[in-house]
Amino acid sequence: MQHYLVREVMISPVISIRWDASILEASALMEEKGIRRLPVVDEEDILIGILSDGDVREALSIYNVTNPYAPDQDEILLAVDEIMSAPVYTVRPDEHLRNVVQLLLEHKIGGVPVVDEHNRPLGVITESDIFRLMLDEWEETP
Repeated sequence: MQHYLVREVMISPVISIRWDASILEASALMEEKGIRRLPVVDEEDILIGILSDGDVREALSIYNVTNPYAPDQDEILLAVDEIMSAPVYTVRPDEHLRNVVQLLLEHKIGGVPVVDEHNRPLGVITESDIFRLMLDEWEETP
């Protein structure tokens, strides 16, 4: 498996969200696309953070326990940039998969965005993608 490069395993094209989107928009997008991580971008499509399904669940739990009729209810609804993780660990498409595995283990994270030289997201690579590759390799081995 050491000969694989990130670009051969990553999920692409990337699904990202703008920093000023609401947490409800992020939640709906993640559910619709069946993903657990969303790279967060600025107006120029530059990566500025990452949003996990755990971040979204936590933010929504706060939103759901508030009074929907309270006059300041709209102010409680958080924007993506208020709950995203930043800075973000990233990898490049031509890095070896071994480097990704090492990064995930070292920082105890489940996935990272793949970015170009301008820090624009190209895709995402997750532990599930790596596990899928391992299963494929095992099935091919006699």
